[in-house]
Amino acid sequence: MKVCVTGGIACGKSLLSSFLREAGIPVIDADDVAHELLPDPAERRRIAREVFADPAKRRALEARLHPLIREKLDAFDGVHVIPLLFELHWEAKYDIICTVISEKAVQLDRMTGLRGYTREEALARLAAQLPTEVKAARSHYVIRNDGDLASFRAEAAKFVKLLKEKMQHG
Repeated sequence: MKVCVTGGIACGKSLLSSFLREAGIPVIDADDVAHELLPDPAERRRIAREVFADPAKRRALEARLHPLIREKLDAFDGVHVIPLLFELHWEAKYDIICTVISEKAVQLDRMTGLRGYTREEALARLAAQLPTEVKAARSHYVIRNDGDLASFRAEAAKFVKLLKEKMQHG
């Protein structure tokens, strides 16, 4: 059974991943693979500024990185976390797709407050992805993350339970 977690930027995919790992479910994150390919954070930030300002540069970078990321994901048996799953049209590879969603205002607050993006950087990154409502509509399972940590953990626990049941019953 192939499982993918997706969702918008700053919606809680990494937090959900940590809950899955706590439950003993192996997880690989496409963003972590990309960071292995571009290990210098300062270089990633510089490249991000360039490619989010120029769609042609972004497509060229993605054309180089995405096949390498896909290769690493395909070799991993566990849950795949792929923020751009639908944008890349990779959804057919998965039996269960879970999308983590948040209100746009919450995403912007997290991006500017927790991650240090400027509002313009945050908006450019949001514009580069499908809206979370579109991702949610195309998914098998949706977890909303607009509230507190306890609420999100409770929703994540339901997803973990579902996954464990499916894994036991093939």
